[in-house]
Amino acid sequence: MIDLHTHSATSDGTDTPGELINKALANGLDVVALTDHDTIAGWDEAVRYLRPNLDLVLGSEISCQTEDGISVHMLGLLFDPDYAPLQEVMAQTRNNRHGRMAKIIRRLNDNGYQIEMADVLAQLSEGATLGRPHLADALIAKGLVKNREEAFAELLHNNSKFYVSHYSPTPEEVIRLIKGAGGVAVIAHPLASLRGRTIEPAVIASLVGAGLDGIEVHHRDQNLEERELLSNLAQDFDLVVTGSSDYHGTGKLNVLAESTTAPHQWEALESRARERRVISL
Repeated sequence: MIDLHTHSATSDGTDTPGELINKALANGLDVVALTDHDTIAGWDEAVRYLRPNLDLVLGSEISCQTEDGISVHMLGLLFDPDYAPLQEVMAQTRNNRHGRMAKIIRRLNDNGYQIEMADVLAQLSEGATLGRPHLADALIAKGLVKNREEAFAELLHNNSKFYVSHYSPTPEEVIRLIKGAGGVAVIAHPLASLRGRTIEPAVIASLVGAGLDGIEVHHRDQNLEERELLSNLAQDFDLVVTGSSDYHGTGKLNVLAESTTAPHQWEALESRARERRVISL
């Protein structure tokens, strides 16, 4: 089984990278990708916990935004971690998350929710990328909501009056950076309408022109009709079709390997990288 999209406590998951690797082994995965948001900080720990019979794909889920303000997430896999232009963009995105969080907190405060930045930062693991799930955890700790699902459904979703966008490069720019670093680029859950506004299918052509390698088709947040549309687009543009869990530990309902990538699709995707960077023992 091949799961190409998971998160650890280095961003907004709840498992350490080591715990994630142990769970991947326990669940019988053959290949797992660690793709924390806008960071590679969990890579070294994941490698230390790796054991035979599991291949590790190192990557990141990179925040992007279209010219008309639609949030897009791009999975960068198998890229050179020393490629400075990509690391600089991810660092800028992480830094801007703090300013964004302060604005969201102010809006919550103005509406009677007593929460402070210190409450949110207390939910972060050392070196983790700050995100709305950490705010959700702070709201839970303060007794203001019951769980992350309630926090996002009522307060933190993309269409909420509390939502604040933040600096993100365009998806085309991120794809070019991933390719410049020798990696492969897969757009994550592009038609997951429950998350907020989604890109128009016609935008895929622009992303292909920038070097897009694949589309995450099989994902719990995309219905059967959306998956069929994405599968057809992948065929039209000769893109790899992936399936992934988007696992976050106990932070979301997603279960490891609930959606997976077919072996022949993974082989096609890996072949597009500049060199083989899969970690195996």
